[in-house]
Amino acid sequence: MDLHQTLAFALSLAFVIAAAKLGGYVSVRLRQPAVLGELLVGLLLGPSLLDMLSWPVFAEHHELALVLEHLAFLGVIFLMFVAGLEVELGALLRAGKPAIWAGVLGVITPVLLAWLAFKPLGQSTEGALFIGLVMAATSVSISAQTLMELGVLRTPVGLALLGAAVVDDVLVILLLSFFLAVVGGEGSGPIAMLWILVRMIAYFAVFYTAGRLVLPRVARWVERQPISEGVLSLAVVMMLFFAWAAEALGGVAAITGAFLAGLLFGATPWRNKVMHGVHTIAYAWLVPLFFVNIGFQTDVRAALHGGGGLIVVVMVIVAIVSKVLGSGLGGRLGGFSWLDALRLGTGMTSRGEVGLIAASLGMQLNLVTEQIFAGVVLMVLVTTLVTPPALRALYPAGKGKTTP
Repeated sequence: MDLHQTLAFALSLAFVIAAAKLGGYVSVRLRQPAVLGELLVGLLLGPSLLDMLSWPVFAEHHELALVLEHLAFLGVIFLMFVAGLEVELGALLRAGKPAIWAGVLGVITPVLLAWLAFKPLGQSTEGALFIGLVMAATSVSISAQTLMELGVLRTPVGLALLGAAVVDDVLVILLLSFFLAVVGGEGSGPIAMLWILVRMIAYFAVFYTAGRLVLPRVARWVERQPISEGVLSLAVVMMLFFAWAAEALGGVAAITGAFLAGLLFGATPWRNKVMHGVHTIAYAWLVPLFFVNIGFQTDVRAALHGGGGLIVVVMVIVAIVSKVLGSGLGGRLGGFSWLDALRLGTGMTSRGEVGLIAASLGMQLNLVTEQIFAGVVLMVLVTTLVTPPALRALYPAGKGKTTP
């Protein structure tokens, strides 16, 4: 990059980050998650509307899109590391039957329904199953906020929602890693699939064991040294190394490596310190860049062209029905009443970060078309918008307590 390119890059970063934060602020003021506003800003600045990168000040610098894409990838890695920090393995054991059933069936049902719905629409088996995995990834932050406002987050339904989200995240990430390893060029025969499993198991066994045994000693030594933000730097190095090793050594998606690194650091005494530092780095600029970059890769007009409108409608319907049905049935099998099971399934409907990350990986591997990718973005927007009013409708005034 020459000086003019560097200055254009600096200006693009300043503009995108400011726009993303403004969009997030407006979204939060409207009682929606910040990610919704950041996605909408990306759609506004992307090829769907304003096409920012084609403006005269940026158009001659063709590397900008590639650099933003690299930074967006770092945003994904940081995002999954933070997700790992927030997960407590003990929470899985304390979640109870409704949460486990809702989490498991809330993953299986979208995959099956997507395969049934998208195969007749011309998708390959791999593409249809991948769309199902994308739709299996839930995001309950907006649901949790809604239940909190209704005063029912600490009821059995609310606690089951939080537990099911943990089960959902872990299961989707593991299935996604295995799926990408299978379709990523390593073959699908019995020997090849066995080799994939061996590599994955070896990666998790070696890196999890090393993280539990070695990480606390290294972190304790680093903390005693005169190194500025030494423990935080160690966390970042570990996150990036685990992400690299996941794909290079384990045949696992890089996001899984970052998630595992966060999970291991979350079990140390430095969890809160690392969480604060990494959260600041990530959400100040890298994570917003990721969500805006989603918009840069999405052309809504192309998504709705031809039969695209039908694909988007089918995707939204499958996304809503599969979670209400799958997670709701899981809640019922776990002992909830039909009403509480419906509340749990509705709370699991909104999609978010993990689904968008999965869709981005699918684009890189040509598992989904630009039309499908744009449809996923629109599906995330719709499910995020419809979940809060649906939950409020299921909790009439004065009837917020869990039914017997």
